[in-house]
Amino acid sequence: MACTSGAAGTPRAEHRSDIQGLRALAVALVVCFHLWRDGLPGGFVGVDVFFVISGFLITSHLINSRPTGGRDAATFWMRRIRRLLPAALTVIVVTLLATRLFAPITLWRETGLESMFSAMYGQNWHLSARSVGYLAENRPSTPLEHYWSLSVEEQFYLLWPLLLIGCVLLARRLRRSLPAVVLAVIGALALGSLLYSIAYTRADPAQAYFVTPTRMWELAVGGLVAAWVARPRPATHRRNRLGDAARAAGVWLGFAAIGYGVLICESTDFPGWRAAFPVLGTAAVIAAGCDGGLTPNRLLAVRPAQYLGDISYSMYLWHWPLIVLAPEALGRELEFPDKLGVLLAAVLLAGLTKHHVEDRFRRAKRQRSVFVPYRWAAVGMAVVVGLGLAQVTEVDRRTGHELARAELAAASTDPCFGAAAMRAGNPCVPVVEAGKVVPGPVTAPADMSFSYRYDCVLKMPFTALKSCVFGDPHARRNVALVGNSHATHWLPALQRIALAEHFRITTFFSEKCFATTSRIEFPTRAETENCYQWGRQVLEATRSGAFDLVITSERTYMTPVGGGNTGQVFQRGYSDYLKDWLSAGRRVLVIRDVPAPHATLRSVPECVARNPDHLSACAGQRSRWIDRDPLAEAARNIGSSRLTVANLTDWFCTATSCPAVIGGAMVYFDASHLTATYSSTLAPVLTPIVVHAMTGRATSPLRSKMGP
Repeated sequence: MACTSGAAGTPRAEHRSDIQGLRALAVALVVCFHLWRDGLPGGFVGVDVFFVISGFLITSHLINSRPTGGRDAATFWMRRIRRLLPAALTVIVVTLLATRLFAPITLWRETGLESMFSAMYGQNWHLSARSVGYLAENRPSTPLEHYWSLSVEEQFYLLWPLLLIGCVLLARRLRRSLPAVVLAVIGALALGSLLYSIAYTRADPAQAYFVTPTRMWELAVGGLVAAWVARPRPATHRRNRLGDAARAAGVWLGFAAIGYGVLICESTDFPGWRAAFPVLGTAAVIAAGCDGGLTPNRLLAVRPAQYLGDISYSMYLWHWPLIVLAPEALGRELEFPDKLGVLLAAVLLAGLTKHHVEDRFRRAKRQRSVFVPYRWAAVGMAVVVGLGLAQVTEVDRRTGHELARAELAAASTDPCFGAAAMRAGNPCVPVVEAGKVVPGPVTAPADMSFSYRYDCVLKMPFTALKSCVFGDPHARRNVALVGNSHATHWLPALQRIALAEHFRITTFFSEKCFATTSRIEFPTRAETENCYQWGRQVLEATRSGAFDLVITSERTYMTPVGGGNTGQVFQRGYSDYLKDWLSAGRRVLVIRDVPAPHATLRSVPECVARNPDHLSACAGQRSRWIDRDPLAEAARNIGSSRLTVANLTDWFCTATSCPAVIGGAMVYFDASHLTATYSSTLAPVLTPIVVHAMTGRATSPLRSKMGP
């Protein structure tokens, strides 16, 4: 079978089997990536394939219809509403209900909030704002996160007809063909968006992944293909065998580029330049317009693939809520048979939605007024926003900040609250199966060190030296607190000690970056070097005589440049810093890292919410939760009267297990960081250690709970 060029005279773009095949491939990549992430680490590029297809189809339609004014734009948006909104709102409503039925309360508020943003097609901006910082990486998945890509497309649909109207008017004024003007205008927009995407992805990949300007060039590339195939051609143009061969080669190269993108795009440095592989690959396949021949399009033209392409939109809508909520309904992580069941359920629901929702509204009888669908859209969106707002309000009412403060105040008067329950020889019961937990599972994720509230933590790309001052502002003694997020969670305890013992704390915090001479592997060389230089700046700032004590604690989890044994490499790097501090006359306290629940749990508050009457289900084996700590090991190997190592593991674990709730206090606000509440209860434990480390003066240590 020969290739079709996709030029004027060929079947309408909406019915091209190669594009339907690409849709099937795109949704298959995304779904398989979400189900089997380790087997297809770059499968998320299926979203980029969708973007190019959308850009091509929408631009083709607008070039053919040549919009000239507001009514044309209103008609275009009306069709988009009828095509996309009913299915999107249906899935949101069902997901809200399913979340209430199966998910713990910790997921209710964020799902309600995301339902509102998703219904208004602003989900990508919400996720971008939520993704700021290292701690965002530890947030549990929510069932409506995938609406971010639909939000990008809807924002594109809002802009594009206005852009094409401008192109039509400009083409008339310049007396040039519309495709030529579209090529120039969209080409400039695509180039600007691509450059912005590369720069923003390097600066902040977490935010850059979601925002519209970093993705607009992908949709614009589809528009460029549409303008290219619609350009005027000589009347003598004839398709020949060489042309067919070239188009077939373009299809092969296009699919090869998509495949290569799947292989290399697992990096966090995305979209940026890496997105060019799936984007340009998809563009090549569409531009070739090859429906047959010896190309992958022949395989994608088979009936099952075409059906998957037909239901791809609904398939995309349903698959992620099923993946997130199925483990909640089953009470366990998904195994291979479960994932096959989720896949089958997604196909069945997509087929039903396509037939009973998508087609029903898209093929409805024409309304007398073009604005009737707008009214129904406004009503539908208002209903969904109202449901989401009601859910958010309910959770806030049940777990409001005032209630949380009252509960904390009441619990703080209990002599067995928090770490006090672990004190040897007391009558407290440190671990129970059920009971009041403070902070509650919903408020616990926000119960973090106040250093975040005051923006005291330096974020990537580490281009500054950021510090804050806490404790007694009039004190003569000064303490430096240095490290990453696992140093920040000691601040609530140290703040209490500082006020009681009269010293000032200056913080030097950074997310992900460590104070070490060992260079850390980051997505870019600049970030690696910036992190190293940040550490040198911290060292210089803390070597001075202004500090009576340097307290440091780290979670060592990144990869060193050049590889090697991570523990040994970082241990040497930490040793260099400790020796530098000691040689400068500083006294140093190293606090060993806390047990890490992430070895067995996705989120401690989630687990507690799921098991309120069986809290031991959220505990972990001591041997599994305790990791190596290269910083503490380096300190022990040095040995110095001015170097103290505090190991507080016994305040988190019994001889065999590490509870998630101790003395009625939630220990962690995610899967590795202490709640400010539990950290504060450790102040009596740390007081003699800090005083001894600062002055060399022995105080009354708490029995058997501090050790080397």
